[in-house]
Amino acid sequence: MDKIPPIDTAAEVRPGEELPLELLRDFLSNNFPGNENSDLRVRQFPKGFSNLTYLIEWGSRDFILRRPPFGANVKTAHDMGREFRMLSRLKPVFAKVPQPLLYCEDDTVIGAPFYLMERVNGVILRAGMPQQAYPNASQMEAVAKKFIQNLAQLHSLDIHTSGLEDLGKPEGYAERQVQGWIKRYHGSQTHEISAMDFTADWLLSHIPPSGKPALIHNDYKYDNLVLDPDDLSHIKAVLDWEMATIGDPLMDLGTSLAYWVTAEDPDFMKGLNLNISHLPGNPDRTTLANWYFEATGQPPVNLIFYYVFGLYKIAVIIQQIFYRYEKGYTRDPRFAQIIEGVKAYGKAAQLAIEKQRMDKLFQN
Repeated sequence: MDKIPPIDTAAEVRPGEELPLELLRDFLSNNFPGNENSDLRVRQFPKGFSNLTYLIEWGSRDFILRRPPFGANVKTAHDMGREFRMLSRLKPVFAKVPQPLLYCEDDTVIGAPFYLMERVNGVILRAGMPQQAYPNASQMEAVAKKFIQNLAQLHSLDIHTSGLEDLGKPEGYAERQVQGWIKRYHGSQTHEISAMDFTADWLLSHIPPSGKPALIHNDYKYDNLVLDPDDLSHIKAVLDWEMATIGDPLMDLGTSLAYWVTAEDPDFMKGLNLNISHLPGNPDRTTLANWYFEATGQPPVNLIFYYVFGLYKIAVIIQQIFYRYEKGYTRDPRFAQIIEGVKAYGKAAQLAIEKQRMDKLFQN
């Protein structure tokens, strides 16, 4: 290995997203006795865009705390209890998740429901890392293959024997998702973007039959993986299960393909820093999809609907973040111009529809 990317580190808590330390100390003392006289230190992992993630250092114990973003207006997308139950049932059948420890629904402790889980140390490949820290091309190719093989493995879990079956409603999943994300968009819309309207209409008229249900992550991309610093192709854990459910696995694949910005994509998509899949060694989206079908043993299918849905969903997620910024619920400066991401992903979705392909969308 030529170089090892830095271990993911926490930073000082962003202004406006602080936790009440004394109330948190009392909660920890009541539930994890033995460190009552120890210093309590809270830091924040600064790169996420949705649920907030904090590092809690308390004496001999380290915890990861997850809570909804301040001012969130989509309750089902930030259900801490559901995310905790998902991890609790998943851990015995899929080892690559952090150990969940405790859920608190009492919002008088820190102002919102939250849960604690173990910290998994390792490398997280994030866009915006120093260039010298990026994996080389051969390392990147190995990571990409394990990335998609791991998604195929997740989709192969037996949801009936694992106790995961009741964490979703697979019947009519695709239709509900399309209608639900369109509703979310209208509920947080701040600008008129014609490509978003065009894409929504197309999705509504092209909903495919639902495939065989599986456990799906719904936000599966590089920066939700913890990698072994001694072997980047070894995945230690998959993070951020807030949108996981039981549904059509091709919808999950479509979201991952939508996050998969390539070297051929325009600079404004790379500049959103949502993935490092544009680095040398990463395949194009079509090749990545073929690797998935090889791993599952399924024959390849046309993925345009699923890819376009993924692009639309990401655009809506960005729109919701910008809406919170516009309303003053967050002062994170990263969000000031993030509306450009909605426009970019909306345009990519429209081009994918018009050209009926996933790669080289902005080329003739």
